[in-house]
Amino acid sequence: MRSSPGPATSVRPATSVRPARPGRRTTGALLLLALAAGLTVLAPAASGTPAAASAVSVTTSGGVAAKPYMGWTSWTMQSSKYPGLNPDGDYSYLTEKNVLKQADAMAAKLKSYGYEYVNIDAGWWRDMAWKPRFDAYGRQAADPVRFPRGMKAVADHIHAKGLKAGIYLPVGLEKEAYGEGKVPIRNAEGCTTADIVHGDLRTTNGWDSAYKIDFSRPCAQKYIDSQATMFADWGYDFLKLDGVGPGSFKSGENYDNVADVAAWRKAITATGRPIHLELSWSLDIGHVADWKKYSNGWRIDTDVECYCNTLVSWENSVDDRFDDAPAWARHAGPGGWNDLDSLNVGNGEMDGLTKAERQSYATLWAISKSPLYTGDDLTRLDAYGLSLLTNRDVIALNQGGTPPARPVTPAGDQQVWGARNSDGSYTVALFNLGDAPAAVTADWPAFGFTGKATVRDLWNRENLGTYQNKITQALPAHGSRLFTVTPQGPVQPKTAYEAEAAVNTLGGNASVADCGACSGGKKVGNLYLGGKLTMNGIHADKAGRYVVDIAYVSGDARTVQISVGDGGFTSHKLPSTGDWGTVETVSVPLSLKAGANTITFDSGDGYAPDIDRIRVPDPS
Repeated sequence: MRSSPGPATSVRPATSVRPARPGRRTTGALLLLALAAGLTVLAPAASGTPAAASAVSVTTSGGVAAKPYMGWTSWTMQSSKYPGLNPDGDYSYLTEKNVLKQADAMAAKLKSYGYEYVNIDAGWWRDMAWKPRFDAYGRQAADPVRFPRGMKAVADHIHAKGLKAGIYLPVGLEKEAYGEGKVPIRNAEGCTTADIVHGDLRTTNGWDSAYKIDFSRPCAQKYIDSQATMFADWGYDFLKLDGVGPGSFKSGENYDNVADVAAWRKAITATGRPIHLELSWSLDIGHVADWKKYSNGWRIDTDVECYCNTLVSWENSVDDRFDDAPAWARHAGPGGWNDLDSLNVGNGEMDGLTKAERQSYATLWAISKSPLYTGDDLTRLDAYGLSLLTNRDVIALNQGGTPPARPVTPAGDQQVWGARNSDGSYTVALFNLGDAPAAVTADWPAFGFTGKATVRDLWNRENLGTYQNKITQALPAHGSRLFTVTPQGPVQPKTAYEAEAAVNTLGGNASVADCGACSGGKKVGNLYLGGKLTMNGIHADKAGRYVVDIAYVSGDARTVQISVGDGGFTSHKLPSTGDWGTVETVSVPLSLKAGANTITFDSGDGYAPDIDRIRVPDPS
């Protein structure tokens, strides 16, 4: 789950931070080739028998990714400069002793709440100087100082605790494993590393630390098969494949690893072991269909870690997720989930966050249906951190069969997110992302109903009673509240007005365009650099505050200035809908006069979303 590749001072160092891969052997003649290539190789180990009976699928066979996974990862503490975590140099925290200490703590403190994966991240095959170790088949092999008993023994210990074991690889053939192209591929007679990569040795992954594998060559799949078989023989239940593109801040053919991911899916299925395949990091949403087809989860953003003297910081990338998560929300579901990265809210001062920030961090992860895996030191969770990680109401929300939440009323730093639950209730989260205290209001009409509703506070696990039409809460800086709201009143009737209607007025570059997903098959776009849409004849029976739905299309987050009549405008940043063919809806409060009104959407000096239609509540 990290974005930087190896021991270095910058967040994304030039050297590879990810592990080298252990390989397997073929024939004696090929072993001689490996030795001639000058590789440090290990003696061949006996081949094990794949552990599970049925093949895993990308959906939910064997229970893989039926729900967002829960667990722990080593990377957060490996990457931190917090005093004492890495006493023997960068990333030195990663050792068998430390991993098993965390596994024992998870079993004692978190297992009963659903936490089960203990995931070993980059470095398990590299020494403290980050020099890699490979077996005779170009596959990463455990560093004997970090993991003196080898990786199978570690998985065995984790399994003995009733937990699952996870391991890590960077995508591609690590450069150090190439061995002048003479390294044999296990169970692939005549194949060497020269036969699995492109002849020009083009590089790939987020750090260019590996050669790109050429899957048009028959030996290439055999190499991936050998790695997957090795992990299955060792008993691993989870693989994080890192530096994957398109994404990971790289673009172009060299960094398109869809074929790698497909090869891994094929190889994992062939092992017969249900191994969860997680992709990292900051993947391209334009390839979400590929990620969903071949994997069980995908990172949607850069690393949450700050690579500083704490584990994380609010500004590093926790707050970025509020902008980035909405575009991905509709893509998550059983078999594959949007991964917001590790949830580091359990260690207080070491986390580097206020209590309010820790709760907001956990709230966003929970309502987004992100996997809940922490990188905290589980041996020293503070009472507040433990309460966040073990709140059964919040865990049930994250693990339940309801869709991820999205922003419902975005208004800059004060935001309301929500989702409709299968029982007719609503998940409602209030966020104050500002640096000062502020009140945040959730209006029931934004969720499609009016009148009374009962409210349950999930973090405090208490029923708050009945609220009429809305709930308002005073929140601290970076604070939040999380509710389940159950309507008692009727559905709110609304009148729709199409953006492309002939009665409306277009200004500047604004124009009507076709839109297959839009309600009338049309939308108004080209709202940029002064482009504006004025919707005329918007009727209100009486003057008052109306929560108006805005259906829009926007491939990225964009700001629009909204005004009523000749009044001043308010700016609203509408979250990305993920692409330019998907419609989403947000709601904004507007003051309308009795009778006919005009509502204007103005791009100002920037770029605004395309507008499909609005819906105005009828008076109750």
